[in-house]
Amino acid sequence: MRILRYIGRRFLFIGPQLFGIILVSFLLVKLIPGDPAVMMLGPFATEEQLAMLNEEMGLDGTIIDQFWIYLQNLVQGDLGTSWQTTKPVFDDLAIRFPATLELVTLSLLLALLIGIPLGVAAAYFKRSIVKKFSDYYGLLAGSLPDFWLGLILIYLFYTIMQVAPAPLGRIDFAVLPPAPVTNFLIIDSLIAGNWQALWSTLGHLVLPVITLAVINAGPILKMTQATMERMLESDLIRYAEMCGLPKTTVIRKAFRNSLPSVVTIVSVLYGFLIGGAVLVEIVFSWGGAGQYAVQGVLNADINPVLGFVLFSAILSLIIYLLVDLIYFAIDPRIRG
Repeated sequence: MRILRYIGRRFLFIGPQLFGIILVSFLLVKLIPGDPAVMMLGPFATEEQLAMLNEEMGLDGTIIDQFWIYLQNLVQGDLGTSWQTTKPVFDDLAIRFPATLELVTLSLLLALLIGIPLGVAAAYFKRSIVKKFSDYYGLLAGSLPDFWLGLILIYLFYTIMQVAPAPLGRIDFAVLPPAPVTNFLIIDSLIAGNWQALWSTLGHLVLPVITLAVINAGPILKMTQATMERMLESDLIRYAEMCGLPKTTVIRKAFRNSLPSVVTIVSVLYGFLIGGAVLVEIVFSWGGAGQYAVQGVLNADINPVLGFVLFSAILSLIIYLLVDLIYFAIDPRIRG
């Protein structure tokens, strides 16, 4: 019952948060220079043609009228149509968002495998080469642009060594992709039993995943190291050491008490990377949701931008709800 009440309190804030995000996003998108009608009809369109198209798209009214029309369509599940792709935005995002989530999720998993062990080792072995390496790595990871690292990896492993596939999307052009079920190529390949597609998909994931993981392991490492150092100096851990508990047990207890901070930084990184990975998507021609939204901004195509913001907001709220549930499970003070 406690957990249900806990979840219920969190759900009370989701509606107002989504409305606020949609309102602010709509107003900001309207500040983007450029007339969608001109972009669609070209510079030689007449005033009558522009006025007629603006009326068809509902862009001839005030901002309040346009926002009200957008909300009415949104309630009916209509995110509008992209004039670039001539497809409903919902259909475009249903294809492109899994591409971004697949990339971001695997990147964060690899970043956790790099950052957490290094952070724990650097906190415990304070005067070792591991500590020095972790310090330098944390500084370097925080200063490197992810797109630059991606270009370097492409140059090394594709251009020079020729061991990586061409950075042109999620799968080789010569390989028949699996039938779309979830639009996650790894999952769809496993469902279809298409091992050639699975191998090609994994090959295309290697470089962009390494790019994002190497950069984002830095914040995870620093947060893990800082919280572990505090825990190792706490009275609880010192008492455990005085009682003669094994080192592995002491480290495990200290890390368990550090988990809330690590979970927090991971959730923040996940939400950030949904839109922040767009430069890596462009470098590797990934065709993800972030790249789709940026193209919408450049071409005054507002429906893809608003659709991307809405999808990202819903996903971020789900992530933060899951984080709250993790806090509830690992922190007895919240359950009390």
